[in-house]
Amino acid sequence: MRHWNIKSLLFPIGLLMATSVFGQDLLTKAQAIDIALMENYGIQIANNNLEQADNNQDILNSGYLPTISGVAGSTFNIDNTEVEFSNGNVSELRGAESSRYNAAVNLNYTLFDGMGRRYNYSRLKKQYQLSELEVRRTIENTLLQLFSVYYEVARTSENVGSLEESLDISKERLKRAEYQFEFGQDTKLGVLNARVDINNDSINLINAAQSLINSKRDLNFVLGNALDRAFEVDTTVIFLMQLDRNDLFEKMQANNVDLLQIDKNLEISDLTIKTNKAAYLPTLGLNGSYGWNKNNNNPASFLIRSTSDGFSGGLTLNWNLFDGGRTTTLVRNAKIDLENQKLLKEQTQMDIERNFNNAWDDYQNKVSIYQVQVENIETAKNNFDRTEEKFKIGQATSLEFRQAQVNLLTAEIRKNQAKYDAKLAELTVLQLSGELLNVDF
Repeated sequence: MRHWNIKSLLFPIGLLMATSVFGQDLLTKAQAIDIALMENYGIQIANNNLEQADNNQDILNSGYLPTISGVAGSTFNIDNTEVEFSNGNVSELRGAESSRYNAAVNLNYTLFDGMGRRYNYSRLKKQYQLSELEVRRTIENTLLQLFSVYYEVARTSENVGSLEESLDISKERLKRAEYQFEFGQDTKLGVLNARVDINNDSINLINAAQSLINSKRDLNFVLGNALDRAFEVDTTVIFLMQLDRNDLFEKMQANNVDLLQIDKNLEISDLTIKTNKAAYLPTLGLNGSYGWNKNNNNPASFLIRSTSDGFSGGLTLNWNLFDGGRTTTLVRNAKIDLENQKLLKEQTQMDIERNFNNAWDDYQNKVSIYQVQVENIETAKNNFDRTEEKFKIGQATSLEFRQAQVNLLTAEIRKNQAKYDAKLAELTVLQLSGELLNVDF
């Protein structure tokens, strides 16, 4: 039978866990949030979209400002001219040169366009507010993703600690089994069983250590790969036990970001209808210009040179009496879009209320499960301590001791899982109620 060398088996664990013990900085929740807000790619894209929306709502994009244009031109001619007068005389001119120069500055301004410009400007401002809500939505989703990965690192870190403690216990048991076998107090079977348990504990620790490394990579990805050093996370979890369901439900109705976005889309759809209806009305425009002209005529002309400049201005009324039904079609479709937005709001309202109720019940259940697991830890620890005492004085078998050890490890791992599951459930409730960005982590 082949026997595993325990030292060679544990060597990879030392490599995996070396950075978990030495030279690591603590990455707090607040630090993780600050890094995510600065470096997360999704948030950066959302902020860029917000900047575009801000540009769109500027007065420069409103249509309220006039347009000013400048034009200039020049023309050169070389002509051959033959002129016959009434008295019969003939005059011929070869290679006669002439030139013309002109320049003008034109101004156009819309005085009235059926209020379309006003409604469109208001719509652009609403779209900016919608972009602000989209940034908020992106931040909330990113924070949930951040804490999901952050708490996974914390859970795996605690699991690694529990597995290390369990492995140390197994090593002590092997030493005791070898001592008992050496002095004839136990059979070789006890030693072999202890070695098998050490091997199993070592494999579990190796897998957990690798899971911890992977989880840290996932966390760094959410942070935009901003961390270039080894780090640990804070495993402290504080529950907001003062949360009130009815209060959160009311806040959900008023502050849920999805509902706020739908309300903003309703306002935009209403303004779109008004903007399209503006095409039924006439437009009144003001135009003005300043022009300059200079002519250098050829010798055959009556005037050798002429120069003129001056101002001109006027009003233009334009009324599109029939556009082939295009405006009517736009108005009809805009009204349908508004109706769809109203239906979507009702559907979203029902969906969010359902999600909130499910999330609240899930949160309550997971907090209760965590409390039970905490109590279970005490029971498992007492059971292990009593079994260990009996094992040392020979009143408990190695199998009974191993079972108590496994029960304690299982209880610790389940408690870790329950703790972070409950906290994530709490964060989900806060997001649905619109309060995720209003609490301290």
